[in-house]
Amino acid sequence: MSSGIPVGGTYEMAHPDAPAKRPVTGMGTDAASDDVFMDIDLRRIGAAIRRNLIGVMAVLVISLAVGVLVTLLMRPQYIATSQVLIEQQADTIIEGADTQAYVPAQETERFLQTQVDVIESYSLAERVVESENLADREDFFEAQGTELPQLDTAEGLANAGEAGLARLRRETAIALVMDGLSVALPFDSRLVSINFKSGDPAIAAEMSNSISQNFIEANLARKFDSSAYAREFLAQQLEDARNKLEQSEKDLNAFSRAAGLIRVPGQGQNADQETTLSVTTETLQQLNMAASQATAERIMAENSWRSVASQPISSIPQVLSNPAYTSLVRERAVVEARLAEEKARHLDGHPNVQALQAQADRIDAQIQDVGQSIKNSIRLAYESTRDRENQIQSQVGLVRDSALDEQDRGVQYNVLKRVAETDRALYNTLLTRFNELNATAGATSNNVSMVDTAQVPRQPSSPNLVLNMAVALLSGLFLAAGFVFLREQFDDVLRTPEDVERKLGIPLLGLIPMIQGNVPAEDLEDPKSPVSEAYQSLVTNLRYSSGEGIPRTLTVTSAQAGEGKTTSAGKLALEFAELGRKTLLIDADLRRPTLHRKLDNRRQEGFTTVLAGEKTVEEVVVPSGHPNLSYMTALPMPPDPAALLGGTRLDDLIAGLLTKYDSVVFDAPPMLGLSDAPTLAAHTDAILVVIDAHSGHRGAVKSALRRLEMVNANVIGAILTKFNPKNVSGEYSYYGSDYYQYEHADDDQ
Repeated sequence: MSSGIPVGGTYEMAHPDAPAKRPVTGMGTDAASDDVFMDIDLRRIGAAIRRNLIGVMAVLVISLAVGVLVTLLMRPQYIATSQVLIEQQADTIIEGADTQAYVPAQETERFLQTQVDVIESYSLAERVVESENLADREDFFEAQGTELPQLDTAEGLANAGEAGLARLRRETAIALVMDGLSVALPFDSRLVSINFKSGDPAIAAEMSNSISQNFIEANLARKFDSSAYAREFLAQQLEDARNKLEQSEKDLNAFSRAAGLIRVPGQGQNADQETTLSVTTETLQQLNMAASQATAERIMAENSWRSVASQPISSIPQVLSNPAYTSLVRERAVVEARLAEEKARHLDGHPNVQALQAQADRIDAQIQDVGQSIKNSIRLAYESTRDRENQIQSQVGLVRDSALDEQDRGVQYNVLKRVAETDRALYNTLLTRFNELNATAGATSNNVSMVDTAQVPRQPSSPNLVLNMAVALLSGLFLAAGFVFLREQFDDVLRTPEDVERKLGIPLLGLIPMIQGNVPAEDLEDPKSPVSEAYQSLVTNLRYSSGEGIPRTLTVTSAQAGEGKTTSAGKLALEFAELGRKTLLIDADLRRPTLHRKLDNRRQEGFTTVLAGEKTVEEVVVPSGHPNLSYMTALPMPPDPAALLGGTRLDDLIAGLLTKYDSVVFDAPPMLGLSDAPTLAAHTDAILVVIDAHSGHRGAVKSALRRLEMVNANVIGAILTKFNPKNVSGEYSYYGSDYYQYEHADDDQ
């Protein structure tokens, strides 16, 4: 190849395998942003650091200098440490004397952390201030880096007087104690380290020991206070229970008296249980027994009477067994015998017979009287037992009604009795627990003990130069990271293919890396050089950029000058020609033409004269020295390029050129603020935008794209030139090593 291919300014070259990117519609950046945050690309970070290396080093140096300065200005601080042993459960002197809740073994960590919180509490700091009289110690305030508040210097104390000053000093001392205190609880240990930081080593040791001692005393005081509170609480509850029991007993006695119930205490094992006697119930029981007996007697008397009621007197067994009746019967028999004898001797009118007859009649009358009396006595006995039964039954009914009423009253009695028993049980329980607390108060040993007292430290704990420098370095790294991040966020240079597609929304058709040699023309002429391979890949992408293959008319432009559009246009025209396409390269930059400088005739007229109608195409086209490739310069430079391009002859010129050439490549001027490139773009099939990877800013390129969009230009993609793989990461960062291997292999051939 000849060296007639135009090369403008600093040149760039591309990798042969640079992939063609798919078109990106719209200007949104959400998907790309998500990818950035989801994948941390260390190579991208490294490239950003290299681009901002000077700023990063400056931030680190300043941070280290600040660290040294702070170390020199810091006041030495001393840390004294005392150690206390915290047992989970204290030993008890009296069995059952522990009044605190038992802490299970699995709660050990929570228990120990609670004790640490107690050590760091406001109340313990207040106790330390009071025990050591820190509110009035000027040496303590000086050791902690502050001044003892005075009445004339304290703000807002003009009207508060001594009381306000004392309160201020006390609160300040408490705050200083809490600020200087730190507690360390090692893992899997009950040994707690109590540290105190102070500017005076003696004060540090004194405060550490005081905090430990006050913690031990406060722990023991809390145990005693908890027992005292329990005793006071139980005493109050016991008094209330006693009053309730007394009242319930009075209510029960009053009701028993009103209901006629007699309360009898239990005996033996049931001494604590009482029974109730009822007069009505006892009377009812006795009456029931008497009624049963009366009924039995009435039945017997009734049976006796019924058996003799209809019988003659002489047939009644009770009569026959009566001695008087028996005596009268015998006497009558004797009289009847004598009467019979007299009647045998005398007539009925005889005085003896009449006397005996009268005696016999009298005896018969007596017999009837005795028999009738006995019979009447049986009847009277029956009637008596019947009346007695009726009377007893009537009394039973009355007593039964009284007993039922008494049972109704017994319901209320049982309620009052249960209340009294419940109050008595509660009172006995509280009394037992109260007696236990009185016997075991203060009988628990302290579960916190001193192990090591704090010694006066000999060496200060701070400032630590190594630690401060490490912190300064770490801070510097964070600041440097923030600096790089902000710098990259506000940097709108289009350095990578991702930047082109993400920030501009157009596909990237070619990736042209920066050339490393001093003679760019040699790489352009070498078909195996990376730059030639890159442009061959670009041509391949152009063939598939549309359904019609390589555009027949192609405008190559850029947002600003010096981005490599002239070189790209010349190389593309050469690649088209090598594909067998008859190609014409037109220098359409009528303001700063460059193509004529590569020709033997530097005054060769071309595009301007054809547009002006002064010459034909055949008269101005010159061969390039490469098969199928011809040139048309931009000479002479017209006074008004915009008017010349805006004429009616441009469409006719393009139509005529398409009858003679397969491809026409226009090397258009940069967009800048001119109308030349948009005018050419409106008359050609496709537009390629060239972007410099070092100086191509998103704002300028987007402005150029908007101008092209206004004339309905067909922007098919972009070319990223002067690409340096060392400044990027991701899939493009390996290009640098590939170039070296490819060229090294080529050199070996």
